Amino acid sequence: MLREIVDELNKFVAYINIFMMIEQLLKNKGLLVMASLTLGLAPFYPEPHIVGKLKWLMGGAVGMQPMDWFDLLLHGSPWLLLLLSLGITLGEKMNTKSVKK
Repeated sequence: MLREIVDELNKFVAYINIFMMIEQLLKNKGLLVMASLTLGLAPFYPEPHIVGKLKWLMGGAVGMQPMDWFDLLLHGSPWLLLLLSLGITLGEKMNTKSVKK
């Protein structure tokens, strides 16, 4: 019984650590910008890979295989994290301005 409680507490602490790491990642905007410009756009020639995937998606995603969806996730995740980080920062700034009034 006690062992089960300790195991559950360890899982809870692990989840908290994961959330703290994500919070630190979202605060590091320089890393997110670099990831977006490198991983998010690679390969660059003849057009950025994410652009081709988004065109395919906007065209109805006809013929997209699971690998294509995974590829879209990998190339799009740096951009999504950057947008999330900027949104959180903007929300915090707006919140502090409304509190000061």
